[in-house]
Amino acid sequence: MIPRILVIDDEERMCWALERALSHEGYQVVTATRGLQGIELALETEPSTVILDLKMPDIDGLEVLKRLKGINPNMPVIMITAHGTIETAIEAMKIGATDYITKPFKLDELKIQVKQALHLSNLELEVSYLRQELGEKYGKMIGQSDAIKGVALLIQQVAKTNATVLITGESGTGKEVAAVEIHKASNRANMPFIAVNCAALPEHLLESELFGHEKGAFTGATTRKKGRFEMADKGTILLDEIDDMPISMQVKLLRVLQERCFERVGGTETIPIDVRVIATTNAELSTAIASGTLREDLYYRLNVMQIKMPPLRLRKDDIPLLVNHFLGKFDPSHTKKISPEAMKILTRYDWPGNIRELQNAIERPLIVCQNNEILPIHLPSELLENFEKATSDPIINLPEGGFSLEELEKRLIIKALEKNNYNQTRTAKYLGISRPTLLYRLNKHGLNFK
Repeated sequence: MIPRILVIDDEERMCWALERALSHEGYQVVTATRGLQGIELALETEPSTVILDLKMPDIDGLEVLKRLKGINPNMPVIMITAHGTIETAIEAMKIGATDYITKPFKLDELKIQVKQALHLSNLELEVSYLRQELGEKYGKMIGQSDAIKGVALLIQQVAKTNATVLITGESGTGKEVAAVEIHKASNRANMPFIAVNCAALPEHLLESELFGHEKGAFTGATTRKKGRFEMADKGTILLDEIDDMPISMQVKLLRVLQERCFERVGGTETIPIDVRVIATTNAELSTAIASGTLREDLYYRLNVMQIKMPPLRLRKDDIPLLVNHFLGKFDPSHTKKISPEAMKILTRYDWPGNIRELQNAIERPLIVCQNNEILPIHLPSELLENFEKATSDPIINLPEGGFSLEELEKRLIIKALEKNNYNQTRTAKYLGISRPTLLYRLNKHGLNFK
């Protein structure tokens, strides 16, 4: 898209000269000779950069600047000042101006400033996009329980430092999300966040992935390749499932953590790096060290700060918040809700797969539920079975000697028919299934009601 420049200056000759000069550089240029007119044009045209004169006949240039920043805080604004108004220009910089230029000035000088302002704007857009992408990929920490508040406090404390962090916890508890939160809250937030799954690659590929390789280092290495550590320079690298990293690679990683440098595979050049390292594991650390899958010296090097993610069964107060979050994620139109009975079942379950299992348990009912309310019958069968066995408040009456899942479905359908006076159309709607599907299941279970 061609950058659009908005020029706001009360001198028509200046507007004409800047429009002519900047148009020759390939920019679209719009001009205004009044401050209020310029604000209106900023709203209409969404300029990439604004060139603004400090002295305006209707409202002060600083007031125009404040209003432009209210429209878009990231909009680059270059102030035009006259001799004797440098203090005012400095005040403009404090308000949010990107740069200033003093009259008389050379057009080439202004062109350079415009290029720099556009470059800065592009960088800010890229950073904003990357932050959004991180949020969409990893999600965010959600909850108000004491357990998750404690984690959030630790994240804020460690984010202010450059300390290496070890995040532990069961699978599905949100360790990667916590790593992203540390990165976003740190002074490295505008730099890369690079994640590596240590269990996903064999040893010979993992070394090249982490440290890169030189051309000709091995068969197939036709060009030089940067590794993840080099790509993460000045930012953060996440080493996921660190206990699954081969022991020989753990030795090399230990050296990187100690000396903050490495060599590419097949190379001799020592490359210094400035990277924060965050590692995660779902293993019991004492067992991993005793079994030899995690080097003890590497553990101590990684464990400068440890954050333990609580399992979902210890933060059940957060389940309704998480459920509503996943409903919004998978149903952006917000047409479906969870019935109180279904929510009771969700909060009584212990969730061995933690947040990841809960997310799947919400996504599946949204697919099969055809009405606006998710009922117990739409939930995974293991949740219903668990609820029946664990509570004295059954969803349906079941025999003392146990039951099969087929029997569970049959009894749920009978209860739904009773509730709807055996009207098949209303029963199907109540269950969130089509009438032909209901008829199929009635026939399957031998329920031939007239």
